[in-house]
Amino acid sequence: MKSRRISNTADKMFAIVFDIGDEVTSGLLSFAEQNHVVAAQFTAIGSFSDMTLGYFQWDKKEFKKIPIREQVEVLSLVGDIAMDTGRPIVHAHVVVGKSDGTAYGGHLLEAHVRPTLEVILTEAPSHLHKTYDPETGLLLIDPALK
Repeated sequence: MKSRRISNTADKMFAIVFDIGDEVTSGLLSFAEQNHVVAAQFTAIGSFSDMTLGYFQWDKKEFKKIPIREQVEVLSLVGDIAMDTGRPIVHAHVVVGKSDGTAYGGHLLEAHVRPTLEVILTEAPSHLHKTYDPETGLLLIDPALK
C-alpha cells in the first residue's frame, strides 16, 4: 500500500493505493493509526480477488457472512473512520460486480485486492466518536461529537 497527501488545505486529503494481496479493512485501519486519522470519510474503486460481505441480521444482532471467492470489480466503496475508546474504527459498505454483470453489496468485512484499489480519504475537521448502542448491538457515531 502506498499513500500521499494530495491537498494543501486545512482539510487533509489522501490518495491511498493498495497493491495485489493487500487486505483492505486492516490496511485502512493501519493507515488511520499511522497517520493519526480520528475522523474521515473515504471512497474507492478497483477490484478484489476475494472478499466477505456482511449483512446485518437485526433479530440476531450480528452479521451474516457472505463469502465471494472470485474476482470482482469494486463499483462503489464508501465508508468512514471514527474513534472508539481511543482507537480508530473503519466502517465500510461496498457494491461489487461479477463477470456476468450481477452486483452484490453489503458491509465490507474483509477483501483482498487484485490488481489495485484506489482510495480517496478526506479527514474531517472534527473528531468523531463511536458509542456502543445496546438496542442494535453496534458501535454507532455519537452525534454529540465529544
